[in-house]
Amino acid sequence: MSAKTGSVTIDGNTVELPVKSGTIGPDVIDIGKLYAQTGAFTYDPGFTSTASCESAITYIDGDEGILLHRGYPIEQLAEHGDFLETCYLLLYGELPTSAQKQDFDYRVQRHTMVHEQMARFFQGFRRDAHPMAVMVGSVGALAAFYHDSTDITDERQRMIASMRMIAKVPTLAAMAYKYTIGQPFVYPKNSLDYTSNFLNMCFAVPCEEYKINPVLARALDRIFILHADHEQNASTSTVRLAGSSGANPFACIAAGIACLWGPAHGGANEAALKMLAEIGSVERIPEYIAKAKDKNDPFRLMGFGHRVYKNYDPRAKIMQKTCHEVLAELGVKDDPLLEVAMELERIALHDEYFISKKLYPNVDFYSGITLKAMGFPTSMFTVLFAVARTVGWIAQWKEMIEDPTQKIGRPRQLYTGEPSRDFVPVSKR
Repeated sequence: MSAKTGSVTIDGNTVELPVKSGTIGPDVIDIGKLYAQTGAFTYDPGFTSTASCESAITYIDGDEGILLHRGYPIEQLAEHGDFLETCYLLLYGELPTSAQKQDFDYRVQRHTMVHEQMARFFQGFRRDAHPMAVMVGSVGALAAFYHDSTDITDERQRMIASMRMIAKVPTLAAMAYKYTIGQPFVYPKNSLDYTSNFLNMCFAVPCEEYKINPVLARALDRIFILHADHEQNASTSTVRLAGSSGANPFACIAAGIACLWGPAHGGANEAALKMLAEIGSVERIPEYIAKAKDKNDPFRLMGFGHRVYKNYDPRAKIMQKTCHEVLAELGVKDDPLLEVAMELERIALHDEYFISKKLYPNVDFYSGITLKAMGFPTSMFTVLFAVARTVGWIAQWKEMIEDPTQKIGRPRQLYTGEPSRDFVPVSKR
């Protein structure tokens, strides 16, 4: 940390504030004692200029289009590694050795089964329940089934809970899918790798053998890597805030899933797919481009731009390649959605309107098409996001619990309501 300082003057009172520097990225002004020294708070809706914590997990440079996990570029992790390798990296800080990876994979694969009573728990949901509603309830319910790993002060219990969630959330996700389509649950298989096992639980049926397509398994594994963590986004901040109260880890992850369900967060790929379907054909694109440019038209192009990235989303490049691989493997030719997507991308990269506003295609732009081609309904898109992001939430939660400077989250407010006034009896109102 540097010894730089900044100053702020309020009503003639000037106070010095320490400025901290990370290994990379912008400096931050430490305002922890601002209220005590000035009697004033800061006002930052959406916390867009506020660092809520110190973290060594993920770094994003939105202007340059950079995403690093523990210093490793997302492009390299997605191209050369697998999802569980990324999980290990996020949890422990380093890539595993061959022996460490074998041990980690073994431990995850042998925690994939959920308590048999969970099957009866699912029967309490309506058949037409949204899979994300089922996920919020079932993940939160894990605390009732595995209360031997809810003591957050016990390092061993924290790790057991972490392993359980990485292993069991895919099982619960597959169960949620099977439940909503009326098919029997499929038990996990220890002989399959993490992503192949998930595909088998989603698409296998008892009456015939399901053959894992290695191209699809690799594609989904890459999708999981791309969504594993994304710094202090809304759902991760929710997990940290819930965890700051001392809540058990299962409840914290359930809170993250609830936040992820929002269409502005995890539902963006579903929204992008619906937009492509609404446009329908390449011929109609100019009409929708005009609507997007019209300030008085409520229509918005989904899948373009990002809250953080002001450059091309680095995950989108990998997702585009993955999308083409899946469509080619499945023999999908002349896909109207893909044709619309390709033309929209071309326009976005060359049209001055998009360039000036830095509205580049993001990861959601391609992931919706890819998941649809793989056979997942749109209602499952955010569930798959939750499966991938679970490890990021856990790593962030674990880091927060082990950080001695962390306190219970308590944002301040700018109060604009009525000042103090006296109560008036109902007979005189």
